[in-house]
Amino acid sequence: MSPESIGLAELDLLWDFDDPAESERRFDVVVRRAHVENGGAQLAEALTQLARAQGLQGRFGDARKSLDQAARALRPEDRRGRVRLLLERGRVANSSGADGRGRGAFVEAWELARAANDDGLAVDAAHMLGIVEPPDEASRWNQRAMELARSSPDPVARRWVGSLANNMGWARHDAGDDDGAIELFTLARDEWLADGRSNRARIARWSIARCLRSQGNLEAALTAQQALLAELDSLGESDGYVFEENGECLLALGRADEAQPHFARAYELLADDPSLAEDRARLMRLRALGGADQTEP
Repeated sequence: MSPESIGLAELDLLWDFDDPAESERRFDVVVRRAHVENGGAQLAEALTQLARAQGLQGRFGDARKSLDQAARALRPEDRRGRVRLLLERGRVANSSGADGRGRGAFVEAWELARAANDDGLAVDAAHMLGIVEPPDEASRWNQRAMELARSSPDPVARRWVGSLANNMGWARHDAGDDDGAIELFTLARDEWLADGRSNRARIARWSIARCLRSQGNLEAALTAQQALLAELDSLGESDGYVFEENGECLLALGRADEAQPHFARAYELLADDPSLAEDRARLMRLRALGGADQTEP
């Protein structure tokens, strides 16, 4: 859908979370149009999403400026815009490592969204509290979000089920409950497949295979990861994490020679991944297992 013709109810359709720079460009078009045409709710909400795209790129100063503009554009009766503003202020705080990680903003967003009967934004707020709170409280927020998402007649709320199941699955995995994690990742996979998000479903399939490796079911894990590798190759795509897991499965099976090129490719693809910037040991392990140290003079 073209950003030039987007309506307020369709704003979320402009998102491509895999490409925040392109998403920023789209929201900027809406912001510029709203400045000229009507301002108000359209301008305020578009600015919150522009800020989110900027924050996903690590440009927190720009994101805060966009949110300040959104606050000035808000009208007193615009409860939905107020919730979006709180959500994005909270996300910037969380991503930038601010004190409290945005908790107060997310709690207020939850309360306002529930009062406005906006289940989609309420689930979003609860899901963020499931990220920023300590484990026990996070689990309660995730469960609250899941119950609302699965019971709501709002399709926006329902679309959260896959993401919530994914988050809850990793919490189970980290707690050592891989059977429970696989059950949740399977739910995420099925939800994402049902609404056509095959790229997200591949993430859930990867996660299931990762749990199988943790359980020692190495052949099944390798078969699943090889299937993902072949599928991505047929699409002309590459994923460093899939290469990494293929390498790990092969290594665990005692097939180090076969694992080496997978680790080398994983390092090539992941070396500049921002999410691994603080996990230098993992990257250096990939580099070593990929044979880089053997080829240097």
